[in-house]
Amino acid sequence: MGLWQIDTDTLAHSRFVLSPFAETFASLKLLYAGTGAHPGEAAWLRAHLPGYRARLAADPVTALLVRAALGTSWIADFFCPTSCVGESFEDSVARVRAAGASKARADLRVSLRGPLPAALERDDLPERATVLLTYVWEQTVRPYWERRRRALEADMVARTARVSRGGWAAVLDSLRPGTRWLGESRFQVNLNAYPPREIAAGAELLFMPVTPRTGWVSWEGRERYAVVYPCLGVLAEDHDRRPVPAGLGALVGTARAGLLMLLGTPMSTTQLVAVTGQGLGSVGRHLRVLLGAGLVERRRAGRSVLYVRTAAGEVLVEASAPPTRPDHSS
Repeated sequence: MGLWQIDTDTLAHSRFVLSPFAETFASLKLLYAGTGAHPGEAAWLRAHLPGYRARLAADPVTALLVRAALGTSWIADFFCPTSCVGESFEDSVARVRAAGASKARADLRVSLRGPLPAALERDDLPERATVLLTYVWEQTVRPYWERRRRALEADMVARTARVSRGGWAAVLDSLRPGTRWLGESRFQVNLNAYPPREIAAGAELLFMPVTPRTGWVSWEGRERYAVVYPCLGVLAEDHDRRPVPAGLGALVGTARAGLLMLLGTPMSTTQLVAVTGQGLGSVGRHLRVLLGAGLVERRRAGRSVLYVRTAAGEVLVEASAPPTRPDHSS
């Protein structure tokens, strides 16, 4: 298994960050896989997979490059640099372009676990990777970036709140399949059999959510490490839609109860409007009532203000849930 040794100070100073490049690379992985994990991904693929496949069909060298770079269990390092805090997509992809041809070929041999196909023994691999990644960003990610950014910010707020409530172990265990906090400064980052890595004191440890259901780890030298993981749900398309309990609806009103049910995950006013179909004014009025009653609270994430249930709100929702029927099937 992939095991990182992390001292407590490094973990305490780690950060959740947005990365447009990580979102783009995750979207490339989804295009490469060609199968969505939920209806939202399936709809996105229907819109963008034909264009992506047509592009690669017309450029077999780049198609072969993508297959080699994604490898079997290791991504070619030059193709997926570790984003810095606050780095734009353009800044990140510039580092792909700046990778030397010899490094690109060496990284591809690692991801392939063997020699390069003859068609990839060439010097323009970094430029080809840059062009493809820019296409994925401009055509398939950037048009949705504002909504995706809000979903990612909501995830970061939720994870940060979980750290405050239950410590880092609870968060690391839930990032994605294969991640576990093992104690004694040991963090299992995946299920692959790689040698342990000791993260030096003072290194930057970043956690980057992405909306596609995928993830990976990466690092730059010994100074920066990143864990990319799928966010808690593509909020407008894959959200928990449990029916509103009748008792809760009678107590606070059906519309407010619906908002309270949704706010188990932090969401902005814009997201709530999109999910519920209510008008902006109505959502705002209901949120003010819920805030006044102490059932929800506001938190800031970047430029967004997000709402989430308080402990009192959690108790009310759980108390209103219909009782589970006993199972007499045995």
